[in-house]
Amino acid sequence: MITAQQRYGISERRACKALGVTRSVQRYKKRRADDESQLRADITRLALCYGRYGYRRVAALLRVEGWQVNHKRVERIWREEGLRVPQKQKKRKRLYLNDGSCMRLRPCWQNHVWSYDFVADRLSNGKKIRMLTVIDEFTRTCLAIEVADRLSSDDVLNVLSRLFMEHGLPDYIRSDNGSEFTATILKNWLHQLRVNTAYIAPGSPWENGYNESFNGRLRDELLNGECFYTLKEAQTIIEDWRHHYNHIRPHSSLAYKPPAPLASFCTKLHPDTFHEPEYKAPDIQQMAQTNPKLLT
Repeated sequence: MITAQQRYGISERRACKALGVTRSVQRYKKRRADDESQLRADITRLALCYGRYGYRRVAALLRVEGWQVNHKRVERIWREEGLRVPQKQKKRKRLYLNDGSCMRLRPCWQNHVWSYDFVADRLSNGKKIRMLTVIDEFTRTCLAIEVADRLSSDDVLNVLSRLFMEHGLPDYIRSDNGSEFTATILKNWLHQLRVNTAYIAPGSPWENGYNESFNGRLRDELLNGECFYTLKEAQTIIEDWRHHYNHIRPHSSLAYKPPAPLASFCTKLHPDTFHEPEYKAPDIQQMAQTNPKLLT
């Protein structure tokens, strides 16, 4: 290839001066980092695993895996690979100031406000199943997803009693006006425990925004892409996803960190590896040699 310098017989300095550009621009050569191919492969892998995640969440997952990379570099590779999340055009109603709305009661600390709601789905044979989702609005942690053929107020009471023993009592619990949540036995039980109920206005699901947003993520990232054949299979897969949501999935409102991150996580992220590190029992003999008083 014949350059302009060779054709017209002028120096690089003179040509750059005539064009008004610096010599460094003329001599610049595009360089790629040594880890570019591996980073590109990891971005593609995470995009395939989590099809509803954008480049910012993928960048957060890469940093969990050990990559020292910012979102700008991930965005460049994301665009070069042609990756994208389909845009959803869904109209939303405005948030009005009703008695039980999120505007009047906002979570300020852990166990301040819990919220729960139902999600419906079907098995592959057409049989209906219901899910009771319970979240802590301040930490965004999903406390439970109860899956069954049908759920009544007694089932709601059993789930709450288990969560109260595990996590303590919340100050408020927010829900809609469904018959399972407004049952007399449940309201009296919560009143005896001094747990206040915050019912949203009838026909205003946006007032239970935290739980509705979580249910949307559950349906978008799991239910719409999974076919359950049995109830047991649904319970197992949904519980694995709940663990992934709490400990691995980056949350945009938490600076792209999971609600309850694991203490140590060094393996590559994959949807089939949603388990905590195994617990290793202490060596009693070694402890006894160090401190003989333990055996007395």
